[in-house]
Amino acid sequence: MELRHLRYFRVVAEELHFRRAAQRLHIAQPPLSAQIRQLEDELGVQLFIRSTRRVELTPAGRVYLERVREILDAVDAAGDQAQRVAEGLQGTLAIGCVGSATYSLFPRLVRALRDELPGVDVSVRGEMLAPDQVSALEAGQIDLALLRPPVTGSRIVVESVRRDRLIAVLPDSHPLTAQTELDIGQLRDDDFIVHAGHGRSVMSGLVTAMCTDAGFVPRVRHEVVETSTLVTLVAAGLGVAVVPEPTSALDLAGVCYRPLRPETGIDLAAAWIPGVSPLVDRAVAVVRRIAAD
Repeated sequence: MELRHLRYFRVVAEELHFRRAAQRLHIAQPPLSAQIRQLEDELGVQLFIRSTRRVELTPAGRVYLERVREILDAVDAAGDQAQRVAEGLQGTLAIGCVGSATYSLFPRLVRALRDELPGVDVSVRGEMLAPDQVSALEAGQIDLALLRPPVTGSRIVVESVRRDRLIAVLPDSHPLTAQTELDIGQLRDDDFIVHAGHGRSVMSGLVTAMCTDAGFVPRVRHEVVETSTLVTLVAAGLGVAVVPEPTSALDLAGVCYRPLRPETGIDLAAAWIPGVSPLVDRAVAVVRRIAAD
């Protein structure tokens, strides 16, 4: 039995007329009749009562038609779904994101993906450091990463999508909040709260380099993984921090954000492994557009 036998049977059962069924199927009537008889022989069941005047379904044929319709509808639906997945219009998309992008780019990205790709199930892993995102990409745990370069990984494509200015985060009781801009050298006597170091955080290395260029070594009192925790510790008065400007979307009571001079920036990049899924290519296109806005 082949799928075409079921399709032929359904059309004949709907038309109850072999000539009309053959015209609908774009085949000759004798081969169609032969195919239906072959199906009946294989099943060992008579599906149609044939006479010179009319064609009728037998009781067995009526029951068989119900199941055949279910089977063919399922086959058609499976084909449609496979086509949508192949075109990147359906499937699952797991995205990892650094903390600062979690509060700015990420919400707009997810909304855009839901609007443009409603058949896609988007899952989120926020507040991930860049090395963790790279490991997750290579392990297939996420499909797309929003991170701060540099990135190591031979299979990974990295594309900068935006450059964010760096700003200082101060407790609102800090005397330097009276200034509209700060030189990082003015923070030499403060305790610093930084992202987890030891090669795991791009921001941690950048802050250390900025302080070194300003002639001092930052006095690090707390290391954290999550940007939201970092800002919360500043609000508690436990130190100061340097973060990408989008972090200011965390409008937390007890902190003040001040631009640094001279202006220094850090890239935000999309990273992915090419050829994994056409859905990723569509998502990257959305990231480019959202970031450009």
